[in-house]
Amino acid sequence: IDLLGQAIKQARRERHLTQEQLGELVGVQKAQISKIENSIKNARLETILKVFNALGARVNFNVELV
Repeated sequence: IDLLGQAIKQARRERHLTQEQLGELVGVQKAQISKIENSIKNARLETILKVFNALGARVNFNVELV
């Protein structure tokens, strides 16, 4: 979760968006964006994917079972 929060914050800043603006794009409040970025609250995967979609980011997850 820490890495996802950092990635969201970096992408948001690179796109010159405030937390409030990103929240509006995603349909959540600014406080939830802040919590996700700071890894204070475990967000639902659906919400995280919506955030990355709003940022125009492509998300790939790799899981390897050994």
